Amino acid sequence: MRWWSVANFVSNAGTWMQLTVQNLLVLQITGSAAATGLSLSVQAAPGLLMGVVGGAVVDRWPRKLTAAVSQALLGAVAFVTAVLVVTDQLNLAVLMALAAITGLIATVDGPACALLGNDLVRTEDVPSAIGVGSLVHNAGRLAGAAMAGITVGFLGTAAAYAANGLSFLFVALVIPFLRPVPQAARRAEARPEAADVPATARSEDDRTVRQGLMFFFRRPRLVALAGITGISAVFGRNYGLTLAVLVTGPLAGGAGAFGTVSTVLAVGGILGAVLGARLRKPSVRLVGTLAAAGALLQAVAGLSPSLAVLLVLVLPMAVVESVSDTAGTTVLQTDPPAHMRGRVLGVWNTIKTSWGLAGPPLLGLLMELAGARGALVTGGLLIAGAIGAGYVLRTRRGTTTVVLRTDEPVAVGKPALTTAA
Repeated sequence: MRWWSVANFVSNAGTWMQLTVQNLLVLQITGSAAATGLSLSVQAAPGLLMGVVGGAVVDRWPRKLTAAVSQALLGAVAFVTAVLVVTDQLNLAVLMALAAITGLIATVDGPACALLGNDLVRTEDVPSAIGVGSLVHNAGRLAGAAMAGITVGFLGTAAAYAANGLSFLFVALVIPFLRPVPQAARRAEARPEAADVPATARSEDDRTVRQGLMFFFRRPRLVALAGITGISAVFGRNYGLTLAVLVTGPLAGGAGAFGTVSTVLAVGGILGAVLGARLRKPSVRLVGTLAAAGALLQAVAGLSPSLAVLLVLVLPMAVVESVSDTAGTTVLQTDPPAHMRGRVLGVWNTIKTSWGLAGPPLLGLLMELAGARGALVTGGLLIAGAIGAGYVLRTRRGTTTVVLRTDEPVAVGKPALTTAA
């Protein structure tokens, strides 16, 4: 698990470095911010269209082999891009094609690597492993963004792509030496009991895409988790947009001030991942409670009179939301039976990509109508209100009162109904 964490840190740092450099590269080629956004959408599109198929591949193929091959392919794409940059053969069409290929490979790589990390620890330690993965992701994001500027400044754009290619190859070389715990093999071979999966989802071949979709949408807690995370993603979390406008606008700060806010957000995310790693059996209710608390903090942050007050609120907001994310990921990866988890993550990736594509335009429209402060306050209240309403509805459905009439006499010669009957 330690080797896997080190490899993941290296890979995450390389990925975030490449993403940062990719935006700069598109701007250099086209000079258009719209084209930069388009490149990100092209890379995300395969997750929307092929996410479930990628999850089915993960469920059918050996996990170590799948992760190693996908990492090697991602490394090859990065090396090809580096060569094209050096030879001055990279244009916008080729860059878009490479971004689409990267997104397609990621539909398999994402769930394969996530589940492989869980296979390296005992069942009771899976929540901690997910927390460690979240910590590594946040640390890699910080390191990658910092290294991007240094690498481009001293070595050029091609060097950033080559470094990312090396990071993928490092992970691919580490994977064959990883040893899953014996419990992981038993989890992979196990099949759910009849009570765990709807009758229509049980068949001799239960590894199809259709079975994965049916399982997800007939599992109320997974649907509830998708709803909580979805509304949070659309009306919150896009702090690169909302807080940037708030800091540079009403609070009269500059780029440096927003950089400070971003750093505090990242630190809060790391602290939240550490706390989330201590969770043993998180529930959807816990995820919703934490998401609502983070949303209320977001609403209060929108009313901040100064940058200092905003920084005080941003840290706990980031911590609470990071713990909520870690708890949600734990539920997502442990609730389904082992042989179904790849497809569940595939469905999740499709839903998550939809939020990622729909969220910024909707939030941008809200900011146009209500301003940065209004967007933060309104979004926070909408999230907390929706989660609260969902909890009330679920409570009412689960507490239906059944009235038994006992005032009528029992017919002679017939036994009275007992409690068991």
